[in-house]
Amino acid sequence: MNSKIALVILNYNGEKLFPVFLPSVIEHSTNDFTEIIIADNASTDNSIDYLKSNYPTIRRIELTQNHGFAEGYNQALDILKLEKQFDYYILLNSDVEVTQNWLNPILEIFEHDTEKNISAIQPKIRMHAHKHLFEHAGAAGGMIDYLGYPFCRGRIFDTLEEDKGQYNNQIPIFWATGAAMAIRAEVYHNLGGLDKDFFAHMEEIDLCWRIHHTGKNIVYCPKSTVFHLGGGTLNPMSERKTYLNFRNGLTLLLKNLPSKNLFFKIYFRMLLDGLAGIKFLLDGKPKFTLAIIKAHFYMYANLSSILAKRKDNQKKFGNLKLPSIVYSKSIVWQYFAKKNKTFDKLEN
Repeated sequence: MNSKIALVILNYNGEKLFPVFLPSVIEHSTNDFTEIIIADNASTDNSIDYLKSNYPTIRRIELTQNHGFAEGYNQALDILKLEKQFDYYILLNSDVEVTQNWLNPILEIFEHDTEKNISAIQPKIRMHAHKHLFEHAGAAGGMIDYLGYPFCRGRIFDTLEEDKGQYNNQIPIFWATGAAMAIRAEVYHNLGGLDKDFFAHMEEIDLCWRIHHTGKNIVYCPKSTVFHLGGGTLNPMSERKTYLNFRNGLTLLLKNLPSKNLFFKIYFRMLLDGLAGIKFLLDGKPKFTLAIIKAHFYMYANLSSILAKRKDNQKKFGNLKLPSIVYSKSIVWQYFAKKNKTFDKLEN
């Protein structure tokens, strides 16, 4: 193996996670071609002191402020780019437990792809707390519908499937989760990395969409398994996460959707957002409704800058096209109206 891998864990106040998850990463990722690196997003806890005391040989990149997930990785990987020694990056959350031999199947896919048609790869992701279940962030490969709603094989909205081997086939996917994403280093930098304005959530989907604009592929690797805790740095039921998801979902569409029917799709998506806000209100969660309203006002206030990024995409990739892998129906309709709650039940 002549290729070099940088396995980069972005940390923010994750001291409590290190003793739980870092040992498996070290045990199953230490080899001649992989370097484990902790990029710290200016943590205010004792993360750095803990690493110095317990893992002094692990390389650290200490950033001067909390840049969020997207720009935190950009800053760290730009430093590594200057060294010109890494062929692949693996972005790994600090709350992920890896398993024996998890790296080799991913590397085999990359190395056998001599024409470099595959730009990124995601392993199978199951829950850390309930290891027989798929996990929200990625599951058995990320998908998206024509209105920009992401879902996964093995997880649609809040329905998690048990892993019974039903998704043990390697297939192309629309997006690979940032919780455990392997990507060619040259692809990451050529595409400008993650969009820092996303801060966190859906930034990896935006990057994967840009990969599709280049005509390259993203695949799911079922022979590699990791277990994800989820919510390690941000409560999954917080208003902040709701705001980021709705805000970034609209930004994602404005940046990447083809021009045909763009206005209709954005308008319809915003209507569905409004219905979600009403549901939150009826459920006694007015702060979540307010988060959606704030997300829409962010779009209005930043429309010119978002459209500038869209123009940049058009300049780089030509006319934006909807990849064939996009689910042509509404996942919202399938799940809530048709009651098709697992991937195998979705109508084609």
